[in-house]
Amino acid sequence: MTDAVPDHWIRVPVGADAARWATRSRTRTVLFVLHNVTSATRLLDVLPLFDDDLRVQLLATCTESSAFGAGVRELLAETGVPVLPWDQALATPVDLAVSASFGGQLPAIKGQLAVLSHGVGYTKRLGVPGAGCRVPGAGSRERRGGAPVFGLSPQWLLGPDGTPVADALVLSHPEQEERLRAVCPEAAHTGVLAGDPCWDRILAARAHRDRYRRALGVRTGQRLVLLSSTWGPDALFGDGGDDTLPALLPRLTSELPADTHRLAAVLHPNLWHGHGPGQIRSWLDRARRAGLTLIDPLHGWRQALLAADAVIGDHGAVTYYGAALGTPVLLGAAPLSALAPDAPVHAFVRSAPRLDPGAPLRPQLDALLARHRPLPEAAEFVSAVPHEAAPRLRRLFYRLLGLPEPSWPARLAPLPLPPYEPAAPSVPLQVRTRITGPGEVRVERYAGPHPAPYDHAADATHLALHEDTREQDLLGLADVVFRDGATEDPRLGPPAQWCAEVLDRYPQCALAAYVTGPGECVVRVRSGQVVTLRAEGLDPAVCASALHAWLAAGKTLGEIKDSALLLDTGGHRVRVTLR
Repeated sequence: MTDAVPDHWIRVPVGADAARWATRSRTRTVLFVLHNVTSATRLLDVLPLFDDDLRVQLLATCTESSAFGAGVRELLAETGVPVLPWDQALATPVDLAVSASFGGQLPAIKGQLAVLSHGVGYTKRLGVPGAGCRVPGAGSRERRGGAPVFGLSPQWLLGPDGTPVADALVLSHPEQEERLRAVCPEAAHTGVLAGDPCWDRILAARAHRDRYRRALGVRTGQRLVLLSSTWGPDALFGDGGDDTLPALLPRLTSELPADTHRLAAVLHPNLWHGHGPGQIRSWLDRARRAGLTLIDPLHGWRQALLAADAVIGDHGAVTYYGAALGTPVLLGAAPLSALAPDAPVHAFVRSAPRLDPGAPLRPQLDALLARHRPLPEAAEFVSAVPHEAAPRLRRLFYRLLGLPEPSWPARLAPLPLPPYEPAAPSVPLQVRTRITGPGEVRVERYAGPHPAPYDHAADATHLALHEDTREQDLLGLADVVFRDGATEDPRLGPPAQWCAEVLDRYPQCALAAYVTGPGECVVRVRSGQVVTLRAEGLDPAVCASALHAWLAAGKTLGEIKDSALLLDTGGHRVRVTLR
């Protein structure tokens, strides 16, 4: 290191004169090497393995070699770990570097290097940037067999001098060891079977599935359908193949009733940050207003996957993790050319059920759930040593550090409970209703934009609309207008007063409903009567539509026996009390 230290380099806890400023300077240094947000997710999994050890100083850096650089700076700031500029990281000797990618000048790092996979093993084909190879003769192999397998091919595993880039390559299953010996015997000795920390965190959280469903507002009788897309033109979200997404999104909300199906989407961080979160939200604006929830691609995707009843996905890791959990999967995109032919994910994608974009969606989901059988081999290939990643990885890291392990058990952090994000449709809702018996009403609500399917007989239809809808021009046509808010919100006034104002403003409206809580709303009908509706496990707005259907059929409040309606949403029957 020269005397001329660049101004942008940090000076503590490492640097030319760090000993002058550091409070603890006799520590071993562990450098986390980030390529992009995607690789950072796996590094965050293992970060807690160094907790409480005063002998270790954690550092972080970014290789700045990824096309997907957005979001990394914010993520690093969130960890609170000192961040070295990449040129300083290359110039600073460290005791251990940990990476979850082969991007960047990893051979130039001065210290022991351990590399983890940031997906389900090593499955994707990806050409080496620049000349396409770093090893003599590798280019010809790439041309003969297509792009090399990222992380499990000589082009990635070996440096310019033909020696292994990593001192330890973390593997999750013996099949990866076999592939490593076959494709790159020079690096075979670096393989370490240490499991999958991401999978272990998922397995440890399975007991909390119901909590994650409640966090997403999944109600009794509802199915959570999770869309999963990796990045690239051949992904479910991509436009390089049949580009089914533009047609799929409106059909999901037009064909699946809002009260029996909950929709969410997990998008790969490269897709999320490559195009920009604002652009993604813009592209999916109507779908979001129809009830689709975009899941945080860093902190919330595993919880959503655990909560899901079905996954519509592609060849990405999230889809395979879902299959390993035993969740039914429909593939909306399945490009086999992007996968290593001898990887287990390739076999899964080759044989998994396909989504037919031209056929009705609900029968496909019904058939998928009815015939589904979990795939034990999928879970097996994710990790041959489930629940063992923490002790195995810590043992490896401390061996490379040259330190004895701490005396306490190695543990990963539990998955956090996500924020409460129930569906909040604000688009026009097409509501189909039928009086099925004394005091019994069947209601199906569809968030459009296409006409509701006629799977079930209906006596009547009506339009229900949130007051804050973007389609303000349609409020004057709505039969039911609703909103949600606190009972004592001074901006809106008391619920009964707000209802009266709505009915006065929109003469076409027959019923106004003010949702005051998860299971309650105050409604006012055109005759002036004010009623409080209560039901457990239902959106109160659907209860308002049920009452409107009852009154629109020519019946009265007095005809409701025991002041309760029996509401059938198609997936759940609930008693709605009136007061």
